[in-house]
Amino acid sequence: MIQPNIPATTKPRVVIVGGGFGGVNLAKQLKHAPVQVVLLDRNNYHLFQPLLYQVSTAGLEPDSIAFPLRGIFRKQKNLVFRMAEVTGIRATENILETGIGEISYDYLVFATGSNTNFFGNKNIEEHAIGMKSLIEAVQIRNYVIKQFEESLLLKDPEEIRPKLNFVMVGGGPTGVELAGAFAELRKYIMPKDYPDLPQDLMNIYLIEAGPRLLASFSEKTSEKTLKGLQELGVRVMCNTGVKEYDGSIVTLSNGQQIKSQSLLWSAGVKGVPLTGLPQDILLPNGRILVNEFNQVKGYTNVFAIGDIAQMTNDPRFPKGYPMVAQVAIQQGQNLASNIRHILENKPLKGFYYKDLGSMATIGRNRAVAEISNIRLSGYLAWIVWMIVHLMSLLGFRNKLVVFINWFYRYFTYERGTRIIIKRGAANIVKLRQTVGV
Repeated sequence: MIQPNIPATTKPRVVIVGGGFGGVNLAKQLKHAPVQVVLLDRNNYHLFQPLLYQVSTAGLEPDSIAFPLRGIFRKQKNLVFRMAEVTGIRATENILETGIGEISYDYLVFATGSNTNFFGNKNIEEHAIGMKSLIEAVQIRNYVIKQFEESLLLKDPEEIRPKLNFVMVGGGPTGVELAGAFAELRKYIMPKDYPDLPQDLMNIYLIEAGPRLLASFSEKTSEKTLKGLQELGVRVMCNTGVKEYDGSIVTLSNGQQIKSQSLLWSAGVKGVPLTGLPQDILLPNGRILVNEFNQVKGYTNVFAIGDIAQMTNDPRFPKGYPMVAQVAIQQGQNLASNIRHILENKPLKGFYYKDLGSMATIGRNRAVAEISNIRLSGYLAWIVWMIVHLMSLLGFRNKLVVFINWFYRYFTYERGTRIIIKRGAANIVKLRQTVGV
């Protein structure tokens, strides 16, 4: 058995798989606990996923929304971080299998997050572009700029349109924000950087299979979102699904076809489970069944939090909690408290999700927010959205850089560095293999 270079300890070892919102907050809460915390992630940084879409549209630089995990835990003496890919689990032996060797644990926590869900459609999975990793966001930016540059080499509008038809699938917050960002790209950047390309050659489509956008929001908020996007020139199509995509033609459920070389998929996510767990606790959406204490069904020392965890004991959410950052953060905090209780032989506290509200930005001076019974829209909601996201970023430098970027863009109508870092975006679909833990 290969032994990774992890310090031996006489304290209980808590192994956390995943450096996302849930894993980071759990590890932080265990700072003064009498345990050794081992944090594993295939990347050495924490990614602030809510702003990924701004990286993909050249609004922010990649390092603005990523923060080194070692920097977060520099002063936490009971934590060991290792960059590793986890491959499986032998729960009967309390062994975790990783690319750097086998790691024994006393308590194991899965916080592996989620991946893009293509709902079993292999053709769409092969040709569409997901947006769950920093690499994917950067490559989308490269790809989009490359489409503009290549369009300048063509004369026939019918050859240009497929390059500049951008189709977003999924009317949730990510799809709405992405569509709005592309609409602003067309409105403010295209005339300055590519004056030889008529604006009407670029079209943004937002496809939603359900009856309305932002299904988790109120109907009134959904209507305002629809109106805001339409005012930006986004072609919104509700009650419409995507049946097929071959890389050049999007076939919709109503029979309509859209010629496009760019299908951006944000229609759903699925959990990223590991091998070695019983199949009866793994759901089709990749999530793991857990009880009210986030214990994996059938185990007392194996837990799951965040997107990967399917908790159905709350009557408010019979299908499980939404796969959002706040759920992961709160579950991480609650689990840290329960691990302390286990060590002290105290009863465990069941998890109860406190919904702090939802928000989404549509574009410049446009956003919607629902916080408790308060509904905001327009400029005020946009200000609230910016404040919340700035405060949620890790690291003073990242907060400052993002604020300066936003301040500069607001008054100059500019975007970030619009350069193609790496040529040949044809292999972009392969990047989905890099997502996950």
